[in-house]
Amino acid sequence: MKKIFLIGLFLASFFGVSAQKIASFSKHFKEANVEGGFFLYDFNKKIYTITDKTDFERTTSPASTFKIPNSMIALELGVIKDENEVIKWDGEKRWLEAWNADHNLKDAYKNSTVWFYQELARRIGEKNYKTYLKACDYGNQDINGGLTQFWLGSSLKISPKNQLEFLRKLHEEKLPFSKRTYEITKRIMVREQTNDYTLRAKTGLATVNQTDIGWFVGYVEKKDNVYFFALRIQKPENKEMPEFAPKRIELTKNILMQMGIL
Repeated sequence: MKKIFLIGLFLASFFGVSAQKIASFSKHFKEANVEGGFFLYDFNKKIYTITDKTDFERTTSPASTFKIPNSMIALELGVIKDENEVIKWDGEKRWLEAWNADHNLKDAYKNSTVWFYQELARRIGEKNYKTYLKACDYGNQDINGGLTQFWLGSSLKISPKNQLEFLRKLHEEKLPFSKRTYEITKRIMVREQTNDYTLRAKTGLATVNQTDIGWFVGYVEKKDNVYFFALRIQKPENKEMPEFAPKRIELTKNILMQMGIL
């Protein structure tokens, strides 16, 4: 994490962000014993806060963060009616107990239920994916890894920068979707809602070249501003870390609290 401070010095002048504040974020990664980066876009000020300039544009699998555009495409095409339509569980036992049940879109998004979105993928089809990924300028738009696998550590890749761009377009409703699709998607994305803010987000986990990576992306809406964020971490090689998944959310929220956003 040594490079965070050096990048911070560059960003302080280029983005108007305190180098000291950026450098101080490194303690959260160090305490969590993970490598990674945190990236934020301030909607009103039109400035970025990033901890690693190189990592900002480095692409990896989106993993389950792809459930955001996947939900939108499915809703727009009508392959799922709304967030309450149920798809029956196929009866196959999977490693996460929460997946072993019938699901609607709302629950599948919350539980990150892979089989549910794989069924949506079959209904959507390759041609529609190619059309919408291009229209959304989402990642490298590569679905050659297989219709039900391309976003799961396979061919589709995206950078934190592109994640933030996509989320901003979603918030502003500048993507090729109907008002109804935006409304439903924004509802299922809500993770926390208080009198002060609404947090919409999605987690993601993938194994890439034998390295576990974790995402937490989304945005915080406040009365006077919107903050778009993307955090990506990776687990040290050959290290058992059962708490790796929760660290994505913990790290993000710690930094957002340090910035006074939460």
